[in-house]
Amino acid sequence: MIITKTPFRMSFFGGGTDIPQFFNTHRGSVISTTFDKYVYVTVRHLPRFFEHSTEIIYAKTERVSKIDDIEHPMVRNAMKMLNMKELHIAYDADLPARTGLGTSSTFAVGLLNAFYCLKGKFRSKKQLADDAIYLERTLCGEAGGWQDQIAASHGGLNRIDFDAKGYHVNPIIINAQRKQRLDDSLMLFFTGFTRFSADIQVSTTQTLDEKEKELLQMLELVDEAQRILENANTDLDDFGRLLDATWNLKRKTGCAITTDAIDALYQKGKEAGALGGKLLGAGGGGFLLFYVQKDKQDAVRQALSGLMEVPFSFERSGTRVIYYTPEAFDKTKSIEV
Repeated sequence: MIITKTPFRMSFFGGGTDIPQFFNTHRGSVISTTFDKYVYVTVRHLPRFFEHSTEIIYAKTERVSKIDDIEHPMVRNAMKMLNMKELHIAYDADLPARTGLGTSSTFAVGLLNAFYCLKGKFRSKKQLADDAIYLERTLCGEAGGWQDQIAASHGGLNRIDFDAKGYHVNPIIINAQRKQRLDDSLMLFFTGFTRFSADIQVSTTQTLDEKEKELLQMLELVDEAQRILENANTDLDDFGRLLDATWNLKRKTGCAITTDAIDALYQKGKEAGALGGKLLGAGGGGFLLFYVQKDKQDAVRQALSGLMEVPFSFERSGTRVIYYTPEAFDKTKSIEV
């Protein structure tokens, strides 16, 4: 049995520039971090006592005798990709899916990590990220960028740069005290709305040429955000003000990015004292992130008392195996047909 633990991510700057249709022409950059909320994937070979040969447990339970009959596209394609057979797979998570935290990609990374471990093969963090990108974007045909798979695999607070040759992960160099202050200044609220990121991404991609100006401006803010984080002589509160600027740009990159209800919640946070913030993920719902000075945080909580606040801390490990028990399984005697 294998259990993997893979972190969710929050993206601060550059979201949308990680889409190949954009960065192959212009380059792209994002600044993001992973934090201490996780997706857990349990994988083991299914004992041969049942009529079905594969069992998958997530929001529903699937029991099938043929891999092609699996409804979950990511599980079906991942099993084919790595020639996995006769499995019990269980998904669990600290936060709900379709909420802007890269859940699908986090699951993809954790699932592949478990599969490779079950096969006795080591894959580096970059290899896992590459495989997850291929699984989601090519095999499953889902629209979107590359940053989520890379963040979930590598972990930590990073700048990820993209161009036509690929990508490079660059850790943000920030001292521990300044990083802790950043952590303490961020507040996360669940709006209660959920949506499919791939659907939002399709809308955004279709209008990519029209939104090129905004995306290029968002790309420029990545450099400024990195400067604020790494230069101890700058005012860290400027990071919050810059979040407000990038959110206002992102709102212009697709009609499905925000709603009147989300805009109203964001405005409440600002009026209560937040310096800035953004909706995490592709847009349309999920989690609102705010940068709030310590003395204003109670006021923001009161203004958004109808929403659930989710306390969190940064993490830096990325995906990892947290439980491993060897199994005896003879794949040459597979009962799958």
